[in-house]
Amino acid sequence: MTKDGSFKKVVRHHAQDTGQRYTEALTDLKGLGARMDHEPAGERLLAHLRARYDIDPIAATKLSVHKTYVFRIDRRDGEPWVARAFPPARPRAGVEGDAAILRFLERQDYPAERLAVDAAVSDFDGSSVLVTRFVQGGQLPDSTEKFAMMGELLGRLHALPQDESVERLGGASGEDPSREGAPRQDLLAALAFLDSVDTKVPAAERERFERLRDKVRSADDGDGLPEGLLHGNLLHAPDHVILSERGPVAINWKASGRGPRLADFAYLIWGTGSWNPRRPDQERIDAAVGAYRRHIEPTDDELDRLEALMYIRTLYLTCFGYRRAILNGSPFDEWWFIQPPEYFRSTAAATRAAFRR
Repeated sequence: MTKDGSFKKVVRHHAQDTGQRYTEALTDLKGLGARMDHEPAGERLLAHLRARYDIDPIAATKLSVHKTYVFRIDRRDGEPWVARAFPPARPRAGVEGDAAILRFLERQDYPAERLAVDAAVSDFDGSSVLVTRFVQGGQLPDSTEKFAMMGELLGRLHALPQDESVERLGGASGEDPSREGAPRQDLLAALAFLDSVDTKVPAAERERFERLRDKVRSADDGDGLPEGLLHGNLLHAPDHVILSERGPVAINWKASGRGPRLADFAYLIWGTGSWNPRRPDQERIDAAVGAYRRHIEPTDDELDRLEALMYIRTLYLTCFGYRRAILNGSPFDEWWFIQPPEYFRSTAAATRAAFRR
C-alpha cells in the first residue's frame, strides 16, 4: 500500500473511532497543528486593548512557555491585567463561557482570578481575547502542603451549587480547540495525536504504538459518575494556581465546565507521585484526601473507578508528547506518564484506604 493509501486507511479508522464522517476526520487530522499553534504579536495586542478599553498599556509580557498566547499587560493607569488571545480556531462562544464561569465563581466568593472589566471578551485579529486581573503571587510550595491546597480548591469547586450559567461540558485539556468539553474529548484528542503521525512511526516502534492506541480506545472516560463544576487542569500548578497573599488562587479556566468530578480529582491524585511517579506518596495522598473530603465524599463507584480515571489525562499527555517527538525527529521518552501500572494500582488503593479510614 502506498503512503497515501496508508494515510487514507488511518483517516477511515479515525472516523470510526470519533464518530466523524471521512471528510471531517481528514480535516481533524490535517488541521491539528494549525489549531493549536498560536503566537500573537504583543505590540498589536497592546494597541487592541488600548483602543477597546481606553486604557494605557505599556508592555505585554508572555507569562508561560506552554501558552504562547497568554500575556501580562502592564499599564500606566492601573493595576496589571492578563490577556489571553486564544487561537483563532477557538470559537468566541468558548471564551464567553470562560467569562460566564468566572462571573459565577465571583458570586460564590470562590478563590479564582477575576474579570478585568464587565465586557471582558473582545475580537482581535481573528481571535477572541479574555482579560482578567493579574494575580500577584508565586508558586505553591513543592511539598505535601501543595496537595492539601489543591485538594481544598477542588473540593470547594466540586461542591458549588449547579447554575444554569455554567452548564457547558468541561474537564478536557482542550489544547486543540476542537476537543474542548468532557474528559472523553481528551481521549479523542489523544487518538488524533497518534493518528496524525501514524504513517511516520518507525517499524521498530509499531507494536508499542498500537498498544498505546488500543489503551486510549479502551480507556474509561468517567461517563455516569457524579458531576460537578471542574477546573480541568489544576494539577499543572505553575500555570493554573498562584499562591497569593490571601492564599491559593485558581487561574486559567479554559478547560472548565461540568463533568465527572472524579476526573479532576484522579489527575490530582496521580500527581501526588510527582511528574515521574514510581510509588505512592502516602503523606501527599492523605493531604489531598483530607482537604477534599471536607467538601466532597466520593461514592463507592467513584472510588472503584479511580485507577481507571487516573489514565485519562496521562494518556493524553503521552500521546501529545509522542506526536511532538515524531514531528521533531527526537526520541520519545515520556512513557513514564502511564508507567508503571503498579503505581496507578497502588496509588488508587492507598487513596481508597484513606477515604475509608
